[in-house]
Amino acid sequence: MTLIDVPPGLAGVAVTDTTLGDVRGLEGFYHYRQYSAVELATTRPLEDVWYLLYEGALPTHAERDAFATKIAPFFALPDGVRDVLPAIATSGNPLNELRTALSLSGSALGLRPIWDLDEPQRRLDALRLAAQVPTLLTALHRLRNGDQPIEPRADLSYAANYLYMLTGEVPDPLQERAISRYLVSTVDHGFNASTFTARVIASTGADVAACIVGAIGALSGPLHGGAPSRALELLDAIGTPDQIEPYLRAQIVAGDRIMGFGHAVYRTEDPRSRMLKQTALELGGERAAFAVEVERQVLALLAELKPDRKLYTNVEFFAGVVMEQCGLPREMFTPTFASSRVIGWTAHILEQARERKIIRPAARYTGPTPPMPIPAA
Repeated sequence: MTLIDVPPGLAGVAVTDTTLGDVRGLEGFYHYRQYSAVELATTRPLEDVWYLLYEGALPTHAERDAFATKIAPFFALPDGVRDVLPAIATSGNPLNELRTALSLSGSALGLRPIWDLDEPQRRLDALRLAAQVPTLLTALHRLRNGDQPIEPRADLSYAANYLYMLTGEVPDPLQERAISRYLVSTVDHGFNASTFTARVIASTGADVAACIVGAIGALSGPLHGGAPSRALELLDAIGTPDQIEPYLRAQIVAGDRIMGFGHAVYRTEDPRSRMLKQTALELGGERAAFAVEVERQVLALLAELKPDRKLYTNVEFFAGVVMEQCGLPREMFTPTFASSRVIGWTAHILEQARERKIIRPAARYTGPTPPMPIPAA
């Protein structure tokens, strides 16, 4: 076998073809199928985007209703799973708990390796597992806080249902729209570590639950999952408008990272940030106005003190503000991200399953030259 040298982390290496979407970092643009992801977030509910990724086209009104009716029963947890959740909801780490609970759900549903299934059954398994995630996340959160889980409601949208199962209250239309926009904007985002992990596992023919559990494991790493809560911690640390400039100047001069700014892919403003900034302002309140002023002064100070370093606002900065305004606790920010990203993961799993070829790269050996004599014991 001839080895091909590639950059660390496979940066810039195209490992497969996909029809699901792409990120164009130099332009500040990303899309799902043939549509702008940001435009979808501001015009369509999550259910429509879910349908788009699975079916390849946006649904008609009749198709949307049929799809909502089809997936509604899948949000209910399998028999026996809910009884075990109190024992799982003890770590204080929502993603770790989700990983364990979802593995249990996959077992309870009797999922079989995707290699052994036809396309309709794979799709059914993907739908069932993706629908389990918001119910598990909210149930585990409530149990951690001494509350009883809340059953999903078939008459609510995905976004409204998520907030309802989390807080026990049906959200107002403004909050429902805001969370829907966030969820749609995070469904998929190129070949990130968790998506690639899901596809690697899918290439082995494993069941859908195994693929998603692996993806959650990748997302739980601090270099991948992001930290919208840390952007809020920046706002907390600054405190008041008169402290914005001196606090930020000291941070930048010291070379400290400003949370919520800079992205591994985008070389311009993160398009998700623009949309979520507008969403935060629509929700209103002092927090949103304060965040906008902090952003303005960060960018001005970076231009003054680091003119050769182009950093722009990323999705985390205003995502944290939006989720806080909608009543989500900070420990649920990244799990909320996972509740929508699982739709993208499952779409990639379905696509990978059609290739029916295991992903098996090589590694370059750099250890001592073999064979060496084995020393006497």
